[in-house]
Amino acid sequence: MVLPGRFVSIAEECGLIVPIGRWVLSEACAQAKRWQDVTSRASPVAVNLCAKEFRHKDFVAGVHTILSDSGLAPSNLQLEVSESVLMRDAKGSIAILHQLKEMGIQIAVDDFGTGCSNLHYLSQLPIDSLKIDQSFVHAISSANGNGAIVRAVIAIGASLNHRVIAKGVEQQAQLAFLQEQRCEEGQGYYLSRPLVEEQFSRLLQTGLGTTR
Repeated sequence: MVLPGRFVSIAEECGLIVPIGRWVLSEACAQAKRWQDVTSRASPVAVNLCAKEFRHKDFVAGVHTILSDSGLAPSNLQLEVSESVLMRDAKGSIAILHQLKEMGIQIAVDDFGTGCSNLHYLSQLPIDSLKIDQSFVHAISSANGNGAIVRAVIAIGASLNHRVIAKGVEQQAQLAFLQEQRCEEGQGYYLSRPLVEEQFSRLLQTGLGTTR
């Protein structure tokens, strides 16, 4: 098994990341539609994008085709783009995001807090969610961590009317802090380990208690 931390960089170097990314998006949308058909629950699926995918000339058209082929409603797809990728060309990013939003797709800024956003451009991005980078969540329970950055991101999200999602929740103390700060959503091993298709189907029908 080769983990993403290694194969993604290799795929980018040899030019395979765009077709791989399109395949991943196609599989994710098709699977999400199957889950919805079986469970009668419209659970959005989130898919990460790298810089080369996001900037590819056929990206928006490709997303439209994949949604059409899968039958998944655009509102049930969330595309996640890292803060650093968006800020690399903020004006160009805004144009692409507007095209995706016109289709009805949800947009999340991933790894928020690590890319030194220009807050002027951030307020102009047509996005739905901010995802707090896991390094800040882990700092909550460190020896001298006080969660100041997490508090700040949650406050920014609230002021811009965006959902805030915390990544890397691995301890009860982290979850308690996030709940106290009124963070709407979280993801991480404390809530659930990665699941295969059959396990996640059961989770959709019976809840988190079956995954621990």
